[in-house]
Amino acid sequence: MSLDRIYLNNDWYFSKEGEKKREKVRLPHTNKVLPFNYFSEQEYQFVSYYEKKINLPEELSGKCLFLTFEGAAHRAEVYVNGKLVTTHECGYTAFSADISKAVNLGEDNEIKVVLDSRESLNVPPFGHVIDYLTYGGLYREAYIDVKNETYIEDVFVKTVDNTMPWRNIEADITAGGKYNMNKLVGLQIFEEGNEEPIIETDFYNMEGNTFKIPLSSSKLQDWNLDNPVMYKAKVILKDNEDVLDTEEVYFGVRMAQFRRDGFYLNGRKIKIRGLNRHQAYPYVGYAMPRSVQEHDAKVLKEELGLNAVRTSHYPQSKYFLDACDRMGLLVFTEAPGWQHIGDAAWKQQHLTNVADMVKQYRNHPSIVLWGVRVNESQDDNELYKEANRIAHELDDSRQTSGVRFIQMSNLLEDVYAFNDFSHTGNNPGLTKKFKVTPKVWKPYLVSEFNGHMFPTKSFDCEEHRLSHALRHANVLNDMYAEDNGISGCFGWCMADYNTHKDFGSGDKICYHGVLDMFRNHKLAAAVYESQQDEHPVLEISSSMDIGEHPAGCLGDVYIFTNADYVNMYKNGDFVRKFEPDTEKYGNLPHPPIKVDDLIGCLLVEKEGISEKSSEKIKKAVKGYMNEGFAGVFTPENIAGLGSAMVAEKLTVQKGFDLFYKYVGNWGSDVTVYTFEAVKDGKVVKTVTKAPVNDIELRVTVDHTDLVEDTTYDVATVNVALVSKDGNVLTFSNDPIVFNASGSIELIGPEIVPLRGGYTGTFVKTKGKKGKGKLTITHERLAPIVIDFGVTK
Repeated sequence: MSLDRIYLNNDWYFSKEGEKKREKVRLPHTNKVLPFNYFSEQEYQFVSYYEKKINLPEELSGKCLFLTFEGAAHRAEVYVNGKLVTTHECGYTAFSADISKAVNLGEDNEIKVVLDSRESLNVPPFGHVIDYLTYGGLYREAYIDVKNETYIEDVFVKTVDNTMPWRNIEADITAGGKYNMNKLVGLQIFEEGNEEPIIETDFYNMEGNTFKIPLSSSKLQDWNLDNPVMYKAKVILKDNEDVLDTEEVYFGVRMAQFRRDGFYLNGRKIKIRGLNRHQAYPYVGYAMPRSVQEHDAKVLKEELGLNAVRTSHYPQSKYFLDACDRMGLLVFTEAPGWQHIGDAAWKQQHLTNVADMVKQYRNHPSIVLWGVRVNESQDDNELYKEANRIAHELDDSRQTSGVRFIQMSNLLEDVYAFNDFSHTGNNPGLTKKFKVTPKVWKPYLVSEFNGHMFPTKSFDCEEHRLSHALRHANVLNDMYAEDNGISGCFGWCMADYNTHKDFGSGDKICYHGVLDMFRNHKLAAAVYESQQDEHPVLEISSSMDIGEHPAGCLGDVYIFTNADYVNMYKNGDFVRKFEPDTEKYGNLPHPPIKVDDLIGCLLVEKEGISEKSSEKIKKAVKGYMNEGFAGVFTPENIAGLGSAMVAEKLTVQKGFDLFYKYVGNWGSDVTVYTFEAVKDGKVVKTVTKAPVNDIELRVTVDHTDLVEDTTYDVATVNVALVSKDGNVLTFSNDPIVFNASGSIELIGPEIVPLRGGYTGTFVKTKGKKGKGKLTITHERLAPIVIDFGVTK
């Protein structure tokens, strides 16, 4: 047992008020395991009890003991040996209690948490409807910190200036506990992973309980998106030569500033391209450990190629933010809430939440903006003036904002953040800044777009999924325009999520994500992924099956890629080269490519038809692709087809034969389309679209080497049913059977359906070392076995 921090994540006993049955559980814990969809949000709304015994050694005599819970949803009363030691009324911030006088050293001590997870509580975000589930449970970790009688209470390291070769930082230090007039304080800076400090200060007399240590050094590097350099600051508190306490925090050196014309990181202008994230998962809601939090950050940064995330609509796990720090992902975080503003007590809790959020998260360099308003609430000048003041007082190195869905709102913060839901598919992607706020000289940010305007399921028809993707592309394209005063935008949202009956599709799911709830990709995900240059992207919007479309009209086909161009082949024959649509999407780093020609050079090279006649025929074919025969038999196309048939001496039957061969594809043994993405003259990725005869399961696991550390570990498992060419079989809803054995167990049911060709699960360690197996079965395929190893 470490006597600096004692983790309390194991051996809790959980029970529901009014029930005698107690269940042994581990933290993070959800108070109710829920179905995937179609359930009542009342199922998790009850009072529960968490009880644990711990024997604290007598050698802790004279020490200060602080009991901390990182997250308890939503009102917690904490008792130690029957004595109430603290009450906390926010489910999204951590809280601590000094239990030094409540414990009996050398004996068993009982910790009991009475947890109220009902949404009738008079605290944010409650009071009216909420477009997300709030769940219940001790869903983050718990521990006891052991301190001397005089200790370091808080350390905040901030960047003062990094415009010169010397980087200027400041460490704000707060001491707590018994007053000691002989305190000395010093600072060491370490490169992450190194044991020798690169910078050491002298020790200074700390006469009061607060002290600032300014530091200038040329040894410090900037934290940025491509090279997010992290440092460890170690503060040492001494009484003469006796060390009273040490505290370590991680920080980055960076200057982030929203200006009138956009966002600047270390003096370089950057367009923010991000998504909103809920911290929710199937079955267990908020209750996921470090590995899963980190996995979400990797999905955002490495899979989707984003540079930012908004933690909607509440502060999220420190592990998620740690990962954002180390991956170079900008964060806009905000106090809990959703539209509603309550009475005076409710408002006071909001102010407390703002203060707690800033104090607990201000060392994260990834955080560049504080949200001090309740999301989408009406103006309340008195409340938000005070919230803004609190944030600036606690952190003068960051700007503030507050998310609105109203135009011409009173701006008390530094940045006007607006949820712009004006785009409907065929109009401008974003509202002009001057139409949203008269203070056009102020920084401006789009905090949400799309979302409920066009819910999209993985199993929707191709036209719907493509429209969803293009709506995201349209907004991003408008955002990227020069000199529009928009710092960036956050799409709504990263992943589908469970919600209340007032929202969603009637099954308690909001299908607003570019990913599904297991973090499987929808087509719209490729819009974001294709804007990065770290890995090649080639996503075709269609299966190229005309029967999927009304009247057999294939309609628009788009390619989302970061390649220079794409070559298309039909049955091995080159059709043509397609290039990015810079006319419509010229602001994007990598515009989509529209495929509006399925014939290309084939009529000329395979049928001997002249270029002139070929172009006339292809124009009529384009009409068919979009409108069926009505698009073919326009006066212009009739004239063109007639002249082509005369010039080429084509009979009517020959014309129909060519149509079936090159457009309808009827009667052919097989039609195979091949797409080659070409970058810098090299083929970097190939996609083939062909009739599906053989199927296989594609399984991806984020990690198989699991570690029992401070608590259990969880691996994310993604499953897709694909063709032999790797194309997801969107309309498959076959059952998938999961079976876990050995040192792992499942989170969720053993049998789940494919949804849109995708599904997933999570495997969890059981507190013991060893090996585990996950067997995944589809009724038409041989089982797939994934081996796991668990260490402690």
